Amino acid sequence: MALALFDLDETLIHGDCASLWSAWMARIGWVDAEDFPRRDQALMALYGQGQLAMEDYMAFSLEPLVGRTPEEVAEVVRSYLDTVIAPRFYPDARSAVEAHRQAGDRLLVISASAAFLVQPIAACLGIEEVLAIDVEVVAGRYTGRTSGVLTYRVGKVIRLEQWLADHHASLAGASFYSDSRNDLPLLSKVEHPVAVNPDQVLLAQAQAAGWKVVNWRLA
Repeated sequence: MALALFDLDETLIHGDCASLWSAWMARIGWVDAEDFPRRDQALMALYGQGQLAMEDYMAFSLEPLVGRTPEEVAEVVRSYLDTVIAPRFYPDARSAVEAHRQAGDRLLVISASAAFLVQPIAACLGIEEVLAIDVEVVAGRYTGRTSGVLTYRVGKVIRLEQWLADHHASLAGASFYSDSRNDLPLLSKVEHPVAVNPDQVLLAQAQAAGWKVVNWRLA
């Protein structure tokens, strides 16, 4: 059984689930409708350039959750999934996931977004196993802090290596689908890297290394 690893944002879905969540929080009145999305866009521009400190983004994006319960947030996430995320799954992403499932591969989404978003989004594709940024809960409420190693850049490799050890698994025959230069550390570790709608840096690396390049679009 080989692993089929999938990045989430701009790979399985059209868009970034964290930015879309920020816009949703603005829509429902949890944050300022003008300032918060503007700050989000500035930080995501740094992500696109490979210059984002993920700690800074998470501190910003988790601020509106401080003091809220996971149950309260999960209820809002459900409406966000139905309204915002459901129409954004690439049909080719669904096909790739299903092909790996039919081949008997083990499916895992590994994302630099928060686990409270990534887990229910992955579940929409029938994927139960997820590595994402864990968010701290103390006394039943979010603190606004993250927990453990962030699944970002080399952090994805670190977290995956620990997961492999815990599950007595290996990367033999593994595939990894991603759109971003930020995932080069993990793409370089697998036997079958796949660049999905790659940014310019990833595209150049994929072409130089002979990696598979695919273009997925919404129907």
